Amino acid sequence: MSLNFDTALEILARDPSAPLDLAEVALLLARDEFSFLDIDAHLNELTAMAHEVRTYLRGHLAHQVQGLCRYLFHEMGFRGNAGEYYDPRNSYFNQVLERRLGVPISLSAVTMAVGQRAGLAIAGIGLPGHFIVKASNGEQEILLDPFNGGRILSLADCEFLVQQATGKPIHTSALVLDSLPLGLVVQRMLNNLKAIYLKSQDWRRSIRTMERLRQLNPLDVILRRDLGVCHLRHGQPGKAIDHLRSYLDEAAEAEDIEPIQQLLTSALKMVAQWN
Repeated sequence: MSLNFDTALEILARDPSAPLDLAEVALLLARDEFSFLDIDAHLNELTAMAHEVRTYLRGHLAHQVQGLCRYLFHEMGFRGNAGEYYDPRNSYFNQVLERRLGVPISLSAVTMAVGQRAGLAIAGIGLPGHFIVKASNGEQEILLDPFNGGRILSLADCEFLVQQATGKPIHTSALVLDSLPLGLVVQRMLNNLKAIYLKSQDWRRSIRTMERLRQLNPLDVILRRDLGVCHLRHGQPGKAIDHLRSYLDEAAEAEDIEPIQQLLTSALKMVAQWN
């Protein structure tokens, strides 16, 4: 039986490092928005790209990385969409492949998907506020930034990127440059979409995205709170009640207890008026 997104999330909730294919899971995520998405066609496209890029992957690791970046960011034209950063299309893998535009994590996903299919060991690194990739061969590691044309990064560059993205300084010694397991990559993709849809007050898509996040983290009480608030704003007070109650029960010491209690009271009043 072919994989679906529910099954993929169930597997990743149990084991974030499960050996699923990043590209396939990212396309399954995109199918939530693009229901007629042809996943096999896009996977075949990635295979073809990997076949083409192999001719660029000669010599030592630095030359291979340069070849991969030249192919993806110069010949194929993938680039960061800084001008319309919060366009949700930048976060859907199929749209990134079609439009050649993305955000750091989606362009990193393309880099990993093509690089891995071509035989490179390349993994994602989740810096605070920015996403990059790391290519390695057992002896050497090279950090690169797919959002900025595949620029090779030093530790000082990473420090600057984090400060630029978060507004907070970080010392090189505090940087975590471990490869991120797939489950956490998918969680970060979903969190990006959650932030985009909350920013635009698209409550329906916010709810859908948070329900997906709950499949990865069923015990996350903050998600319960946010789901309750979104259901209420979406005109669904009945669906809000359980989420808000759960948050109040489990986060009794939280600073926002009073406003959440007020929202729960409002939701209960609305439902009572209907009965």
